[in-house]
Amino acid sequence: MDRNKLIDHWPEQENIAVIVSEERQGGGNGANGCVDLKRLGAPFPVEAIGLVGDDEDGRLLLGLCTGNGVDANLMSVTDEAPTAYTDVMTDRKTGKRTFFYYAGCHALLSPDHFDLTHTNAAILHLGLPGTLATMDGPWGADPSGWVTVARNARAAGLKTNLELCPVPAERNAALGRPILPFLDYLVINDAEAGALAGLATVVDGVAEVEACEQAALTIIEKSSAELIVVHFPHGAVAVDRDLSPIRRPSVRVPPEAIKGSNGAGDAFASGMLIGIHENWPLVESLALASASAAASLRAVTTTGAVENWKECLALADQWGWRDAF
Repeated sequence: MDRNKLIDHWPEQENIAVIVSEERQGGGNGANGCVDLKRLGAPFPVEAIGLVGDDEDGRLLLGLCTGNGVDANLMSVTDEAPTAYTDVMTDRKTGKRTFFYYAGCHALLSPDHFDLTHTNAAILHLGLPGTLATMDGPWGADPSGWVTVARNARAAGLKTNLELCPVPAERNAALGRPILPFLDYLVINDAEAGALAGLATVVDGVAEVEACEQAALTIIEKSSAELIVVHFPHGAVAVDRDLSPIRRPSVRVPPEAIKGSNGAGDAFASGMLIGIHENWPLVESLALASASAAASLRAVTTTGAVENWKECLALADQWGWRDAF
């Protein structure tokens, strides 16, 4: 559960900031990805796998699935711990986010909760290493539960994609690198790519395009993936095993349209997954990914401003695209 709070500014310690508005909504790549795919009009079924508590937040999240047409038959409920939540503080002046995370029942999620014998899915969108204690630890002979789930998914005939999150770079590297041999796709941001590749991809807060492309090339050589996509505020680079690297600028979003960036990465990934699933040309998938992320910036919540994919692309064309880089 994301408890999204728009604040008037980011305060120094022991000072006060005013909460301008507040909303509760599903958060994390599972909830955001499911809802984004349905709001974008994905032409295929969407299923959710996860663990929630037997509490108000858990029931709200299950209702989120039902209300958006997401199959929740593989969701699990526990009375051993409350539903995980994150307080998301978005600075109204800068649009930047700060996360205060409570793991709750996320700490109990394990490979045993992933019953892939009853899924109709073609792709497993998996995340978020570094935030789930049991999954982060060894499982059987595997270095982590993430490796076990990705391995089992591929054995069941699913393609696999991994989502990362802003844990320390060394944590992303330690947990992410062992999963690379069991991935088909990887859609991540500039900092996460740098962590996996061991490269400085962000300098003074700005993505270095050449470094991001090199990081993608490095990662694909260390993985089994068909496709690596690295996104950043001014665009994205994609490395496909069968194509030369592709660069695609992002949408020129008017500053006054931006309400918050929480969930923009999930919207980007959802747009990419539609293109991947439907076998779109890579440059068109990147365009939809960027358009989806741009549309999502219009709300403080993670999925509130995402629309049908055609409307997202029309909005992107209306706002215009950044210059090629």
